[in-house]
Amino acid sequence: MNNEKLKDLEAEFLDEYPLGFDDERLLKIMKKFNPSKLEEMSKEFFHKDNFSIPEVVCENFFKVIYKSVVISFYDKLKLKDAFAEMGMYQKDMFSLALFDLLHGDKKEGYNSLVEILSEHKLAKWTIISLVPYYMNRKSDYFVKPTTAKSIISYLEIKGLEYKPKPSYEFYVGFKKALDKIKKSVPKNLSEDNICLTAFLRLAIQICEVE
Repeated sequence: MNNEKLKDLEAEFLDEYPLGFDDERLLKIMKKFNPSKLEEMSKEFFHKDNFSIPEVVCENFFKVIYKSVVISFYDKLKLKDAFAEMGMYQKDMFSLALFDLLHGDKKEGYNSLVEILSEHKLAKWTIISLVPYYMNRKSDYFVKPTTAKSIISYLEIKGLEYKPKPSYEFYVGFKKALDKIKKSVPKNLSEDNICLTAFLRLAIQICEVE
């Protein structure tokens, strides 16, 4: 990773937003994104004791996705149709995969969720990474493709090759890189993991324009 470029990003970002994420412009964006409310909803819906009825788990997953502004309206409609098409067996498999992802064998859950959603052409980074992020905002990351690609490219992160189809292996590598970055920047840029990736995305945009 190019640490010099990372320090340049930090300097450019703080030059544009001296108050960091307390800047009024960024506060408006964060308010629209509303991670605190969706974190509360997710932790209530997906507590490990709330997986006994697969159909309800699927309904709740859709509710969280639907309320998030970071998922396209088109994908929300496709997800709604996908759950409507699923039989009880598929919903049960989805529920088990989500439980593993959030509370059990994360790799198994990730791979199973990708396999299930692939049948409906919905195996997308945004859909798969959103709920885990809301459940653990300081440890898990929401993966937005354009942001991930720009971070890897601009900071010259070696050994990571982005691919459109989600994979647990890439997520682990990307998380490791972001965790390392988090330790190198001020806390006011990384208090929440969505702030860390937003800082990097915005700073890269600023640097590329100049």
